[in-house]
Amino acid sequence: MKKPTSNKRRTNRYIALARVSSREQEREGFSLDIQVDALKAYADRQGGTIVKLWRIAETASKTDERKTFKELIAYAKKHAIELDGILFYKVDRAARNLFDYVELERLESEFDVPFFSVTQPTENTPAGRMQRRMLASMASFFTEQQSLDVKSGVKRRVEEGLFPQKAPYGYRNIRVEKRGLVEIHPMNGAKVTRIFDLYAYHQLTLDSLLERLYEEGIYYSDSQPRFTRSKLHAILRDRSYIGDVMYQGEWHPGTHKPLVDRVTWDIVQVLLGDKVYRSHELTYASGLILCNHCNSVITGESVVKKATGKEYVYYRCSQYTAQGHPRIRLSEEKIDRQMMSIFNKMQVENDDVREWFTAQLQLRTKIEQEDGRRNAEEVQRQLSLLRQQQDRLLNLRLMGEIDEKTMASKATELRDRESKLKLQLDACDLGRHENGEIAVKAFELSQNLSGQWFRADYAVKRRYLEIVFLNFVLDDVTLVPTMRKPFDMLAEGLFVSSSRGERIRTSDPLVPNQMR
Repeated sequence: MKKPTSNKRRTNRYIALARVSSREQEREGFSLDIQVDALKAYADRQGGTIVKLWRIAETASKTDERKTFKELIAYAKKHAIELDGILFYKVDRAARNLFDYVELERLESEFDVPFFSVTQPTENTPAGRMQRRMLASMASFFTEQQSLDVKSGVKRRVEEGLFPQKAPYGYRNIRVEKRGLVEIHPMNGAKVTRIFDLYAYHQLTLDSLLERLYEEGIYYSDSQPRFTRSKLHAILRDRSYIGDVMYQGEWHPGTHKPLVDRVTWDIVQVLLGDKVYRSHELTYASGLILCNHCNSVITGESVVKKATGKEYVYYRCSQYTAQGHPRIRLSEEKIDRQMMSIFNKMQVENDDVREWFTAQLQLRTKIEQEDGRRNAEEVQRQLSLLRQQQDRLLNLRLMGEIDEKTMASKATELRDRESKLKLQLDACDLGRHENGEIAVKAFELSQNLSGQWFRADYAVKRRYLEIVFLNFVLDDVTLVPTMRKPFDMLAEGLFVSSSRGERIRTSDPLVPNQMR
């Protein structure tokens, strides 16, 4: 495309691009302002002006850089007949790769829009063009090599258990002996821990969690007091808070200090996944009682009356608002009264019978402890097999038989399984040592409930309920229990002649004479 000629001299018209990254500023000592001044000075020397100038700053993303370059090319093609050239500070400012350089050469050959490097002038001859192409090739090489160096450095950080990017909320980046490390943020770290604690143990939805944080004066930042729902969800899903680091879409073991213990993390993930997890604060909440109407879990909520400041606890089906579902809501006080009625049925007046029943509980406890020991051995065996799998996985990676992404994915899966098995092992150990004593205490409590139930704290109540009952069904407003053996005998009566299975028969020689 040839530009029209005229006897009247006109001012040269140029477009220009200034580009810089933070690394290049530090290494080469030039900024956008320096480039812009040099571009304008060149245009002045040529008796021209810059009609449009594009800037690509160090903060621009690759997408933004590409968008700006495409905009420049499109503008040059559209206004080619009006332009006398494109100005760049250096050849490597014009093109970061050879594909971009080819676009510039096409502009020159097909649209007659030459480009000029103001600090690396070359003639518009075959030799000059070869020189420019060599400079462009060198720029492309340095860009690619820099990318590889950065990726290699990031990979080394991940292998050392360090964050490859900016630390997540709750942590902060620091430099120790010129090395980038991470530490817990002195203020935000405690906020993250509180967020997990509230969601795991206080029966809150994401929306009610937002309000609770604001009421407690826990602000996201000085400029943005309130957390957003999306930020809370992202925090609760972020494995960084249990000690992992994210790299290329996979989680890897980190060396930073966790803000959340693994048990709390697991609870939160189950709750976020819309699965049932046993409440850790409300005595009769989810996991213990099912709705007879729809078989969903009964959940609890705490309400504080503004007028009096008194707290009331209510329980309802988690599908309470579903169309056609009975709108039944019971206060904790009403459920407590029903529990008293159930415990009253378990009263045994005869001292000999109480002693016999206690002995039976202790005998059953020994059997359960043996079962617990066997379960613990099985869990320990599974842990040993799992650790062997972890060793084999590492060997496969070292031999190059699996790629890094597969390694990271499988390693995360194995770590999660290991954590769950350790929790099972802890539960087995706890059960072997405590269940027998608690069962006896639960029986003693059932025989002397006047005031004791209401004075007991949440943890004691919940443990007793788990020992005595398998579960409950809420039928309209009536609590229907399914009791564990041998407590079911107390509730149904010790002298039932139709007893079967493990229930006491009056002909059993072990049954005290007072029960025959």
